[in-house]
Amino acid sequence: MMKGQDILLLLKLVSLENQQPNADQAAEHVSMRALEQSTGISKSEVSKALNRCIAAGLAKLERNSGIPRANTRALDEFLGHGLKYVFPVRPGPLTRGLATAHAAPVLAGKLLSGGEHIPVWEDAQGSEMGQAIEPLFKSVPSAARQDAQLYAMLALVDAIRLGNEREASLARTLLSQYLRGESNGG
Repeated sequence: MMKGQDILLLLKLVSLENQQPNADQAAEHVSMRALEQSTGISKSEVSKALNRCIAAGLAKLERNSGIPRANTRALDEFLGHGLKYVFPVRPGPLTRGLATAHAAPVLAGKLLSGGEHIPVWEDAQGSEMGQAIEPLFKSVPSAARQDAQLYAMLALVDAIRLGNEREASLARTLLSQYLRGESNGG
């Protein structure tokens, strides 16, 4: 059964591949220790998450190097059409945090918000006030602050989870570009 940290890990693998296409550079960034530091997921949970993702067909190990890679075609399909049913979300109380979904920089100015309050991941270091959105995993705000491309993809995932059809459609299109490595990095 998929867990929220699995999606965080897969998106981090995509971000790393987009930023480090060279296999030699990539190897040092996908060690269990490096993934733990960059995602906030413990090494044992990184290992379990990778195994779940491989079993689900959302990740694979490269034949020669053993480097884990996201199966971006399958991930795109799952995120675009299944994620909101597996990881539904409802806005919570007002809190301080990091903007997500249509309020995040990746979608800023592209959509008009229908709501009075922006969606945020609760975060003591956050500068925005808005409605709390439960992130896919507790370390999402911290991981997002370390990696602008990861932040963009996680915010787009939340726009799909939260948004009306217009917001979700735009988010799916932009997320597909990130998954194919066609984005400029957020």
